[in-house]
Amino acid sequence: MPTAFCANQTRPIPPAGILATMMMQSHNSFVLEATDGRARVGRLSLPRGEVRTPAFMPVGTQASVKSLDPDDIRSTGSQIILANTYHLMLRPGADALQKLGGVSRFMRWGGPVLTDSGGFQVFSLAGSRKLTDEGVVFRSHLDGSQHLLTPEIAMELQFKFGSDITMALDVLAGFDDSESAQVDAMRRTHAWLPRNSKRFRELHESDSPRVLLFGIAQGGFDANRRQESAAFVAASDIDGCAIGGLSVGEPKETMAEMLDASISGLPDDRPRYLMGVGSPEDLWNGVAAGVDMFDCVLPTRVARRGALFTREGRIDITAARYKVLDEPIEADCDCYACQTFSAAYIHHLFRARELLAYRLASIHNVRFLVRQMEQMEDAIRRGAFAAERRAFIDTYQPANQRIAAEQRAKHRAARARDFAR
Repeated sequence: MPTAFCANQTRPIPPAGILATMMMQSHNSFVLEATDGRARVGRLSLPRGEVRTPAFMPVGTQASVKSLDPDDIRSTGSQIILANTYHLMLRPGADALQKLGGVSRFMRWGGPVLTDSGGFQVFSLAGSRKLTDEGVVFRSHLDGSQHLLTPEIAMELQFKFGSDITMALDVLAGFDDSESAQVDAMRRTHAWLPRNSKRFRELHESDSPRVLLFGIAQGGFDANRRQESAAFVAASDIDGCAIGGLSVGEPKETMAEMLDASISGLPDDRPRYLMGVGSPEDLWNGVAAGVDMFDCVLPTRVARRGALFTREGRIDITAARYKVLDEPIEADCDCYACQTFSAAYIHHLFRARELLAYRLASIHNVRFLVRQMEQMEDAIRRGAFAAERRAFIDTYQPANQRIAAEQRAKHRAARARDFAR
């Protein structure tokens, strides 16, 4: 039988049904402070602190942002990080995390944490999962053990994790999936959202300040479905609206079209979160479309390959031209790596395969993205967002999309092999 993860009595769970029909009375956890076109500046109040938006969240999949310790993360200006429900439920486990004070305390971060619901990782399992209207049964990539994840269990897991922002369990479809698969994913996502919300409200009845629940809009790659799903989520008992199922292999133009359709169905009074997007140009374009929050593994993943962000685009710090460059990676960058070391030194670390290379490169890339968010906030407040976005887009050379698609395919294949072991 699948293992059902349920909260224990370390933190009492209110009786089922108390808040089953309760609708949110306000969305005052999010305050909109300034706009410039559709770009927005806001402030999100969470149990472990405030988050200024627009905001980028580094990804700490297993309660660790790869190669960075909490002081490193704080030094980048990051305000909130994302942790992964699928991985944490398997290791170290929800009971262990609850006993240890939750994810934020466990990793000594101390700041706000958003936990995803595990939907994307379950989607990645492909051949080792079974979807039903009740939930999803899947096998662990660690030991092959079978587990059950339902909307209710996803809420109980994140309750134990001590999340500041809890994500609803959803179903997403890939860009190459059939029309019927895309429709079915949206149907299940909509059917599951009230179950997510009901269990979330039961668990968090007495929270103050309040933990938040975000619903996820899907819809595949049809603009009408995207708008329909966003409107459904917006009308539900949730605190924030996430846009899922994008950046899953589709062309940038398609992503922009689907994002625009999704945003058109969302209200102004709640934060908007575009999941899994982190290319610098996509952050600028996402904020222009009205997005408030982003997350992505991209800055740390490419950093470990020696790809570093600059205003002109990514550079390969392992290239020979950096061997004797006694200058920082970027002259105006205030990150620890640029303020302390030369490009030549970081080049040397990569060529020598020293572990410090990954840390310094990751600090630089995360700080680069956070600096973009800070620049956007300032530009919006000054009414100069459109001009500064144009200046960035005109200067920044995006990564080659064909090569990027090949790299994503290789990563998905490697992940599939890991899950199959």
